[in-house]
Amino acid sequence: MTCGRQNERRAGLALAAAALLLAGCGQSADTKGADGAKGGAAAGASASAAASASAKASVAPLGPGEVRVGGEVAKPYSVTLADLRKLPQASVEVTFTSAKGEQRHTYKGVPLNDVLKTAEPRFDAAKKNGQLRGFVSATGGGDYRAVFAWAEIDPGFAKSQVLLAVSEDGVAFDDAAGPRLVVPQDTKGGRYVSELNQLWVGVVDPVVDGAK
Repeated sequence: MTCGRQNERRAGLALAAAALLLAGCGQSADTKGADGAKGGAAAGASASAAASASAKASVAPLGPGEVRVGGEVAKPYSVTLADLRKLPQASVEVTFTSAKGEQRHTYKGVPLNDVLKTAEPRFDAAKKNGQLRGFVSATGGGDYRAVFAWAEIDPGFAKSQVLLAVSEDGVAFDDAAGPRLVVPQDTKGGRYVSELNQLWVGVVDPVVDGAK
């Protein structure tokens, strides 16, 4: 009787020891798995940060008065006031209101459409009037920004020409300040972007289709 109880006790201890051993192995595996996941996440974050830093480094800083033309274009490039003065010019008399009251000026410059065509915007030719899905973001000093529908600057649709002005009332803009965007059809001067430094071409499809 005593011998039977001892055997049962030994069997119970053996089972308990086996259970503890298995539990320890499982915990170790879970810990390793968690550590591995953390390591993978850290590696992914590092790779992402490195890619972001590389992308930023690949974009050369703008010089004074330089305008970068990019976005959905085949040939991104930069242009300066000196470059613009060498191109065919247009002149326009405008009247608009601003915080200073009514403004009347004569501007001389290059049609915005001509500057953008040089970059060859990538619109979907398979879609009817695919260019009408396009837009242009203009950024100036102090991160000031205004947006235009492509039809507003395309002479095939618009009656007036948006200009990258190189002078105002016969006075040339300072080379370091860059050109000024002039919008003859606007009654307010909000989109007359000064110290222009970026023109970005985009299409609405990714936003509109993504919202469905």
